[in-house]
Amino acid sequence: MRLLRLASLWAGMVLGAPAFAADRPVMHFATEEWPPFFSNALPGNGLTGALLEAVLGQMGYGLKIDYFPWKRAMEVGLHDPRYVGVVAMFRTPEREALCHFSDPVGSRQTIVAFLADKPVAAATLNELHGIRLGTVSGYSYGEQFDGMVRSGQLKVEAGVNDEANLRKLLHLRFSAIVIEKRMLSYLLASGRYTPAERHRIAIADHLFSERAVHVCFQHTAEGLQLQQAFSKAARGVDLARIERDYWRGIGETGLPLARP
Repeated sequence: MRLLRLASLWAGMVLGAPAFAADRPVMHFATEEWPPFFSNALPGNGLTGALLEAVLGQMGYGLKIDYFPWKRAMEVGLHDPRYVGVVAMFRTPEREALCHFSDPVGSRQTIVAFLADKPVAAATLNELHGIRLGTVSGYSYGEQFDGMVRSGQLKVEAGVNDEANLRKLLHLRFSAIVIEKRMLSYLLASGRYTPAERHRIAIADHLFSERAVHVCFQHTAEGLQLQQAFSKAARGVDLARIERDYWRGIGETGLPLARP
């Protein structure tokens, strides 16, 4: 029922957008299944897919997204000539040489999740020292956190994706995991977890600042032109309204998350 309601909402968004010829050119991107932000199972390919489609529509383009594991998405999206880039990425100094970053297309809130009966009490990232943390291979969690991992101040184990890490947390393989807040809520509301498992999860959402995400266009002359055109078009789209409507359509993000 929730997806049906969202499909109707998304159809209204599409019908309200400028009309273009059916054979308009298509921009082809790579990413990872990451609901509710990106998913082939959600209308508009998820929230960020909906934002991209709205901007590309202003440019006279359609949108095509192919899904891969994150490392593979980075490889094909940034180097395969069939693609124009990767969506959506955090902007970091290390990534500046990889691609041309667009203006922001939404934001993400990173949190630490742990078991309610085994709370992780940390006022700062420094206080996570000595705690076994689950992360995802290839993800950036912000300059401070990433730097602390590189220097050995924080102990992490990189997994294949967020859901695998959540399962490991529930099976006591991790003391805590680092994950996006709405992603965690959406996973827990997916029906793949029992009520008892959902109630075991608690979070700390004060350790990371909210960060903007961007389209990462290939580091080529054509990629630079597309990035400039995309950023210009994005300024003419009410992305905040689309985001509000999308969250409303999926009932915000599913479940409230407990804090110790």
